[in-house]
Amino acid sequence: MRNFLAIYTKELRSYFVSPVAYVIAGVFLFLSGYLFRNILMQFNFWCLQFSQRQQFMQGAMPSLNLNEMVVTQFFAVMDFIWLLVVPMLTMRLFAEEKKSGTIELLMTSPVSTVQVLLGKFFAALTLYTIIVALTLVFCLILEVYGDPDWGPIWSAYLGYLLLGGTFVGVGVLASSLTENQIVAVLLSFGALLLLWLIDWSASFAGPTAAKLLSYLSIIQHLQDFQRGVIDTADVLFYLSFIFFCLFLTTRVLESRRWRR
Repeated sequence: MRNFLAIYTKELRSYFVSPVAYVIAGVFLFLSGYLFRNILMQFNFWCLQFSQRQQFMQGAMPSLNLNEMVVTQFFAVMDFIWLLVVPMLTMRLFAEEKKSGTIELLMTSPVSTVQVLLGKFFAALTLYTIIVALTLVFCLILEVYGDPDWGPIWSAYLGYLLLGGTFVGVGVLASSLTENQIVAVLLSFGALLLLWLIDWSASFAGPTAAKLLSYLSIIQHLQDFQRGVIDTADVLFYLSFIFFCLFLTTRVLESRRWRR
């Protein structure tokens, strides 16, 4: 446990003593804030049109849903932004160690491979969680000026924590495969994009293959969270995917230690 905490704190500190954490957080919050503002302005425009139509039409009209038209759209936008940002968050975890030669010291030190891996993984996941938590400011703005349903919001954040763990797991695996950080970014981005779009192929596959491809889509399992439904099958999917990525990364690192 002590070795894990030492690696975890070292990795987390390395994010904040360099511009990496601040640049990633700044870019993400700027983009998400800009898109949130546009979504909110579009919702305001629809509300104005809705109120004008009510004045000329007889009978009650259905009300506009703030969660469906603002919160859900905002979370859908964050999906894609994280697809671009997380590979940059994880690219240095092992690739930098390999390039600088410190991976040799790390692999021959009295620290297990699992402790090294978990320390780096949870450090990156902690930074991801901190940045995601900052987006609660946008939901608080909705609370001040509207009446959002916080149940789907909290479940969506739980889904994003699991999705972030999946993204980080893929990024850690990609970083362990190369010593070039640019290659690590491209590998993790390509893998995540494939897992993002894989259910598209379900439309052209047979019934069995279509179910498999839809199940492997990392975004399909997030939709229930955004609707306020926490399905244990979705939770197990993300946890299993994270475990699988970390297991493969362990095999990659162990093979390097065995060659030494």
